[in-house]
Amino acid sequence: MRPGGLSHDFSASIESLTSAGLGSSIKHVVNQKAHISFTLNGEAAEVAFAPHKTLLEVLREDLGLTGTKHGCELGECGTCTILVDGRAILSCLMLGLDAEGREVETIEGMADGAQLHPLQVTFADTGAAQCGYCSPGFLLAAKELIDKNAKPTREEIQEALSGNLCRCTGYIKIYEAVELAAARVRGEEMELPLESVYGL
Repeated sequence: MRPGGLSHDFSASIESLTSAGLGSSIKHVVNQKAHISFTLNGEAAEVAFAPHKTLLEVLREDLGLTGTKHGCELGECGTCTILVDGRAILSCLMLGLDAEGREVETIEGMADGAQLHPLQVTFADTGAAQCGYCSPGFLLAAKELIDKNAKPTREEIQEALSGNLCRCTGYIKIYEAVELAAARVRGEEMELPLESVYGL
C-alpha cells in the first residue's frame, strides 16, 4: 500500500493513463477531499479526508482516534466496532462519508471524564481484557446491549457479542463482565464465582 492509501496497482493505472494524456481528471478526483460534520463522542466534529476512506480509516488516520482497531477489514471479526446513532456498526464497512450528521461513539468517548464506564471496570476486574486488542469492539457492542436491555440473559449477551472474536479469553470472562456491569448499572449487587475472580 502506498502512502495515502492507494494500492500500487491503482497508482500504476493512473500513471499509465496520465502518460496517455487521460489521467489528469482522474488524479483530480483522487486528490479531492470530502468534508463532513458530525457528533463524535458527544462533541461537534468536522473532518476532511479522501472520499474513498472507510470510517475506520477516518477515525484512526484523520482524527487520531486509534482506540478503534484494524482487524480483518472484511466485517468478520468485530474489532472495529463503534456506535453510530447508538447502534453497533463495523466501521471497516462504513464509508466515512456516511457519518455526515450522525452521532458516533468510539472507545475514547466511553468514559465520563475520569470516571470509567461500568463495563470498562468489570472487564478489568474479571480479566475479560487480556491482550486487549479486541476489547474496544466488545465494550461498545456490550454497551449497546446494556443501553437497550438493562437485564440481559447470558444467551442475549452471547447473541449481542457473536460478531466479535477474541483469541485470548474463551469468552466466559467477557460474558461475566457484561453480566456484572449490567447489574451495577441497575444498582444491584452481584457476586462472581471465585474461579472467575481468582482463576481457581
